[in-house]
Amino acid sequence: MVETKTTTASVQKIDPLPNHVAIIMDGNGRWAEKRGLPRLFGHRAGTDNVRRAVERFDCYQVRYLTLYAFSTENWRRPDIEVSGLLHILAAMIDRETKALHKKGVRLGYLGKLKGLSPELQNKIHEAIELTRNNTGLTLSIAFDYGGRAEILDAVRRIIEVGISSDDITESLFSSYLYTADVPEPDLIIRTGGEMRVSNFLIWQAAYSEFYSTPTLWPDFGDKEIEKALIAYSHRERRFGGLKAEGEAREV
Repeated sequence: MVETKTTTASVQKIDPLPNHVAIIMDGNGRWAEKRGLPRLFGHRAGTDNVRRAVERFDCYQVRYLTLYAFSTENWRRPDIEVSGLLHILAAMIDRETKALHKKGVRLGYLGKLKGLSPELQNKIHEAIELTRNNTGLTLSIAFDYGGRAEILDAVRRIIEVGISSDDITESLFSSYLYTADVPEPDLIIRTGGEMRVSNFLIWQAAYSEFYSTPTLWPDFGDKEIEKALIAYSHRERRFGGLKAEGEAREV
């Protein structure tokens, strides 16, 4: 079994562990509605849970954590909710960046920046620059992100630089994605009970393991993280190949 780092809370030894976990943080709005609160209260609660999740995955020595916070389709939501989400992102950057930097976390951003205010864009750039040389967990926030838009952007960039179609390989194409410096996710977790990927990392997730839990994101705590990692450790990843000799042949 793999030795895992311990902080104030002990962690179970789990083997193997994913190198990269990506999470579709679903259920914030429903969490608030169940309590008779406006949806933005759920988004704030979900933001508070980000810090706890980062600390817990770091305890398990997960090296990359990617969080799906806002999709390209989320702009269709009511203006008051979109405005609130942008405000929450700005507040989270202000509140958490220094603490994450102190813990050695490296911050990344996946998605488009053009739709954000210049002030928010500056906050994102400053947070990335401050933590650029950190060697701990890499935390990527996918905001104004869509998997299809990412692929189209990669195609446009490849055309712009004049690369011949004969020279385009999967590896080269991956280097033009937003995730160029991040490995493909080993495990994708979706909270809130849905069973779809919702346009998230659709190129990168070709062979990712998928785990869905009915737990809403603000309630996705230590025990839920442990359950997801244990479930991953029981999966057999063959990447399209066959089972080991002596086992049933894959059809």
